[in-house]
Amino acid sequence: MAAGAVVRDTACLSARKCQVVESAIRRREDIVMRSVRVFATALAVAAIAFPVTATERVTVDGAWTAMAPLPDERSEVSVATDGTLLYLLGGFSRAPDGSPSAPVEVYAYDPAADSWTHLTDLAEGVNHAGLAFLDGALYVIGGYRGATFQATNAVRIFDLAAGTWRDGPALPTARGALTVAVVNGRIHAIGGESGGVRFGAHNVLDPATGAWTAAADLPTPRDHLAAGVVGNEIIVLAGRNERTMTIDANEIYDVATDTWRSGAPVPTGRSGVAAAVLDGEVYLFGGETSDSTFDEAERYDPATDSWAILPPMPTARHGLGAATIGRSIYVVSGGLQAGFYLSDINDRLDPE
Repeated sequence: MAAGAVVRDTACLSARKCQVVESAIRRREDIVMRSVRVFATALAVAAIAFPVTATERVTVDGAWTAMAPLPDERSEVSVATDGTLLYLLGGFSRAPDGSPSAPVEVYAYDPAADSWTHLTDLAEGVNHAGLAFLDGALYVIGGYRGATFQATNAVRIFDLAAGTWRDGPALPTARGALTVAVVNGRIHAIGGESGGVRFGAHNVLDPATGAWTAAADLPTPRDHLAAGVVGNEIIVLAGRNERTMTIDANEIYDVATDTWRSGAPVPTGRSGVAAAVLDGEVYLFGGETSDSTFDEAERYDPATDSWAILPPMPTARHGLGAATIGRSIYVVSGGLQAGFYLSDINDRLDPE
């Protein structure tokens, strides 16, 4: 065979090999592209069948207005409302030597007159107590005695019309920094702390019988939490335990079924907060960590399981109180810094 023939045959062989390789590559590319298209189609179908949802956090409008300050500076107060007046009691104040003291004065705030009235006195000061209004009376539930952190199980009832105090049925467990809520004529006492132990305890007082009964425990035991009532549900938000001061839990109790479920987490985990309800939504204010305070104002809608962010509070605070009267929410008192700090602030939020 001539040398030229050998060269031509080799070139031809190389060309055929190239064609084979290129054909194989094209087939593999086709297979890969078909696989990609199939996978993309599957993802699209899955997205339609099983949509991924995220907690919606939108910013909404609202206006803050400074109102008449409290008669004295306090923090870790207890607040309730009858829908017309705001009632405030307990907490810490400052003794002449600068140490914490336990104020006994109970005040009523009238938004219509923008004025405070000295209503009555506690027999003994109390801080971090639960306070509820029901059937013309204020119920002071648990808390810490005086200016200490000694938990009490005492329940004191003030008859607003008669202007008299009486003892109520003691809490089954002494605890402070709990939250309370009124549903269907009964008072729910939830969570709290005593001696470094955080409670998930959930007890229900029926004033008609004067008896406490046990209900399903709070799934996440904690203290310095807050609650709001929407319909037959109690929405319990934020708080702290032995591991963290920035719990973002949102746990919702169904009174009819005695069960809990989880809602969308609090956008800003914290403790020492206050809550109020307006138009079926729960507003959450303030709070603290070990070294700072919060000016956050957030709103939870249980109907959509979503949060909205409101304009921040004019002054960051913890250990404050909040109550809805008319179309406004009044956010009162609280410490300006983490720990033992006080204020006489009374701010009104008008959501838009």
